[in-house]
Amino acid sequence: QVQLVESGGGLVQAGGSLRLSCAASGSMFSIDAVGWYRQAPGKQREFVAYINAGGTTKYAESVKDRFTISRDNTKNTVYLQMNKLKPEDTAVYYCLASPGGSWGQGTQVTVSS
Repeated sequence: QVQLVESGGGLVQAGGSLRLSCAASGSMFSIDAVGWYRQAPGKQREFVAYINAGGTTKYAESVKDRFTISRDNTKNTVYLQMNKLKPEDTAVYYCLASPGGSWGQGTQVTVSS
């Protein structure tokens, strides 16, 4: 089973940018889709973005036009480029493979006002 590991989080001011990475331990050809999710303190985990093997993408309304998900199969990595960050984007961000993925440790994103 391919494992995914998130990285790239940090502290950034409102309006800034970060790029998160989701690296697979093996080939991503067995993974149909990868989704990014986030969980803010005291809130439920929520969907952020998704990309499938064909390159089709979907976004939550709250991040559309600010976040971009992409996939580099040569590096076995999925990226989440986050621009125009807002304090409400503060959360732990997770990536999840489909089908059959499991949750990792996530990466913390903190946006200061």
